[in-house]
This record gives sequence, structure tokens and C-alpha cells, in this order.
Amino acid sequence: MLITRLLNACHHHPGFVYQGARLLEAENTIEVDVRPRRGSRPICSGCGKRGSGYDTLSVRRFEFIPVWGFAVILLYAMRRVACRGCGVKVEQVPWAIGKHTLCKAYMLFLAQWARRLSWRETAVAFRTSWEKVFHAVAWVVEWGLAHREWGPLRAIGVDEIQYGRGHAYLTLVYQIDAGFTRLLWVGKERTTASFQRFFDLIGKDLAARIAFVCSDMWKPYLKLIEQNCPNALNILDRFHVVATINKAIDEVRANEARRMHQDGYEPVLKKTRWCVLKRPGNLTGKQRGRLRELLKYNLKTVRAYLLKEDFQKFWEYVSPTWAGRFLDEWCTQVMRSQIEPMKKVAGTLRRHHELLLNYFRARKQFSSGVVEGLNNKCKVTMRKAYGFRTFRATEIALYHVLGKLPEPKLAHRFC
Repeated sequence: MLITRLLNACHHHPGFVYQGARLLEAENTIEVDVRPRRGSRPICSGCGKRGSGYDTLSVRRFEFIPVWGFAVILLYAMRRVACRGCGVKVEQVPWAIGKHTLCKAYMLFLAQWARRLSWRETAVAFRTSWEKVFHAVAWVVEWGLAHREWGPLRAIGVDEIQYGRGHAYLTLVYQIDAGFTRLLWVGKERTTASFQRFFDLIGKDLAARIAFVCSDMWKPYLKLIEQNCPNALNILDRFHVVATINKAIDEVRANEARRMHQDGYEPVLKKTRWCVLKRPGNLTGKQRGRLRELLKYNLKTVRAYLLKEDFQKFWEYVSPTWAGRFLDEWCTQVMRSQIEPMKKVAGTLRRHHELLLNYFRARKQFSSGVVEGLNNKCKVTMRKAYGFRTFRATEIALYHVLGKLPEPKLAHRFC
């Protein structure tokens, strides 16, 4: 039958013979009989050495890649090996691993499609189960993690995302070198112990060679980065700096709107939240007109908004010296504004003065934009699956999509 010729061309294994195939139309299945070649000795699954045959077990079924909608099943009677070192063991076959019922080629095939589709959609498309797709992806990811090369890590970014209800967070570490980005590590929970496991994984020598680290202003992150990466410039996350300022402005607006309502004044701050939080270039025509009307009033919200817009000049500097001078002057101006939420922001920026200037010392090569983009891809991966119930499934999915892991090389690639 033609199927045996195809298998010999794309899935040939020395020591084994495809001796025949038959079509079962009622079951939409093609069964292929596999036998060991005469004179070949089985391989021990314990130590990987060849040994003499002991006996033969019953026939096992291995699922192969479907052909034209027909499931392809390899039938093979496993041999047991009389191994001198391990005793009597079931043989190791080159097309499958352990007790998996899926062939390696089929697992790699499913994993490649699972990178394009959700696991449920992949299972439906190839008439298999979600669990089998999960096991296929898990095997490919585990193989990739075991064989990946760290290489020279020059720049990394660290952040956290929420992956479950409540305060369920993942700590994510990315490589953000120019022209090459990938997910390096996924940690359960947002804790110092969790983040420290990443540095334990890569080792002190590699951590010491990291030149740039992008992170937010969370103290445990900053402390661990300083301890483990003594030669790195820690660049504070620009996104989180802007988010901190926006949060303060929103607090000022909400407090002032509440007070004006209690005192019976005209609700001029109603429906102005996004007018003061958005960038001017992103405002709609209606929001732009509303903002023009709002700027006519002498309100704390207006002063906080003008301070925020003035701070945008900070990112335009090239020299760390001039950027630092601007930052000092801006913080002094904010401290005199008597706007408490903004004064807290100024105090935070003063405490992280040197870390903020590292953005300019690194010549603006690295910023949080790459990290936030990768975070968004992680969220899309989880959203595509409508969430994962366990951390292990989430971890495997993120490594599979964003880890750029090596894959096992088979005799033939199918997609």
C-alpha cells in the first residue's frame, strides 16, 4: 500500500520495517503493522544500550499524523530486553517516548498547529482530545527547555501579569536584546523568592554579564537586581512611571469632583477622566473640545494635568546630566504645587533619581515598550484559551508561544 512507501520516505527508522497497511473504512482508520528487522537487537529504555531479547508483549497502538482525514495507527508488539545493567526492561522505540500513545512526529505536528490555534481548536481540527494536545505541547516544551542555549544575555526585562482571579500573578523575565526577544522564565507568584529562582537558574556568571535590566519601581525587584546583576544598568520601566503619574491625576480629579459636588458647584469635571489621562494626540474631537473648556478653570486637576504634560519633555533629553536637572526642577515645582497625590509622585521619582537617568545612560536603546508588548502577547495567549486552570498549563503555553525554544529534529517536517 502507498502509505508504507510514504512512511519509509518521511518516518524511516533503522531496525524496523513497515510490513503492511490496511484501511478500515468503518472506523476511518489506517492500521500499519510494524515489526523489528531480522537480527536487530532491542534498546533498553533504562540505559539506552542494546541487549538481547527476553520476550514479546502484546501489540501497542501508536497514533501517527492523520492522512486525508483518516487516523493512522502504528501497531507494534513491544519487546522486553534482558539488560545486564538494568535487568528486564521494555525496549525503547525511536518513534515514541515512554508510555505515550502518540508518535513523536504527531506530537510535534500537533504542537506546531497549537502555536497557531488554541489547543481546543487544534484538538477539534485533528479529531483528538484537548489532553493529547496538551501532552504533545508539554513534551515539545520540555525538550526545548532541556536543549535551549542561554547564549550571551545582554538585556533582560522583568514584569508581572495577572493570570487568575484575585491576586494570582506571574513573574515574567524576557530577553530584550536588539533584534532578538524571547521569554526566558515564568515564575509563579510575585515574590522575591520566585524572582530569585530565575537567577539561581542562569547562574552567577551569566547574571554578572547582564548589562541592562528593565523593571518597574517595586523595591524587591530593585534589590534582587542589584544583588544578582552588579554590572547591569537598571532602567526603570517608562510605562510604569507614566502610569504612576496618571494614577495620581485620576485621584486628584476624583477627589476634586466629589468635593465640588458636595459644595454645590457646577460639575465641570464630569466625563473628563480620559480628557486628562490620554495623550493629546489620541483625543477624539469631542474630548479635545471638552479639554479646552476644562483648561479655562483654575482647578487642581488642571494644574496636575499641566504638570503631567510638562513631564513629557523629560523623555526627549539625550544627556543624563540635563535630564537630571530637568527632573530636579520638575520635582521642586510639584512639591510647591500643594497637590498631595502629585507630591507623592515627586517623592517617588526623587528616590529613584539615578535609576531614571539610566534610561539616558543606555542611550535609549532599551525601554519598557518591548516588555509591555511581550506582556500583551502573553495575555492574548491566555485569552485565546479562555484561561488555564493550572499554573503548569499556563507556563507551558507561554513557553511554547514566546520562548523560541528549539524543537526535536525528525526525519521530516510536516508544517
